[in-house]
Amino acid sequence: MKKYILIAALFSVHTLSAQTVQDLPLPAGYSRIPQQEGTFGAWLRKVALKKENTVYLYNGNKKANQSAQFAVLDISVGKKDLQQCADAVMRLYAEYCYANRELNKIKFKATDGTVMDYAGWTKGDRFILRNGKLKRSRIATAAENRAVFGQYLEFVFSYAGTLSLSRELQSVNNILPGDVFIQGGSPGHAVIVMDVAVNKTGQKIFLLAQSYMPAQDIHILRNPASGQSPWYEAAGQGELLTPEWIFNRGDLKRFL
Repeated sequence: MKKYILIAALFSVHTLSAQTVQDLPLPAGYSRIPQQEGTFGAWLRKVALKKENTVYLYNGNKKANQSAQFAVLDISVGKKDLQQCADAVMRLYAEYCYANRELNKIKFKATDGTVMDYAGWTKGDRFILRNGKLKRSRIATAAENRAVFGQYLEFVFSYAGTLSLSRELQSVNNILPGDVFIQGGSPGHAVIVMDVAVNKTGQKIFLLAQSYMPAQDIHILRNPASGQSPWYEAAGQGELLTPEWIFNRGDLKRFL
């Protein structure tokens, strides 16, 4: 218990001084695991944080529960109730691919199984719902820019979710930055592993981020089991308790 009190005090001092995810301080004895430049994990560490850790909804109102977050990512939530839990995970992965100009990797499956690819979207492909199934049709003017990218993401958020994303990801047991704890369903939930650290004995800890319902700022979660600290222990079996959802340790998956 004393250990957790000390860690909580450390993090309460440094929360707002961290400018990026990789600036969030570690407990004594831990160091971040190596991530090769250009990987999703390396990109996640460079995501900027807001100076204050208040979580706002898509409509500008404050989220009712302000106790779940440790820090808030400096990434827009949009003006529509779309960027919820699985959407935030897809948003981060899509932004990583977009930043690296790997546009062909930006594709997600709708709940009905239809592949919604950004490469086709830039060529003018759009998807029309007919008889409960999305149908592709090249009806728009070809274009590629941030506005087009944003329109594509809004469409993806409308037709994909935890159920479809959970089917796309691959189950893993060696946790890495960029992995996802996900339970597909209605409702389901998903949180993304933003960083992983290890000590000399091989014990790993990790950071989690989420959006939730209604659509809200993506935020780094506190660990309910350790006071104010955002770091979760990777060791253990059974349940993974987060502030607003309980996962199983076996819910860990990864983008292919």
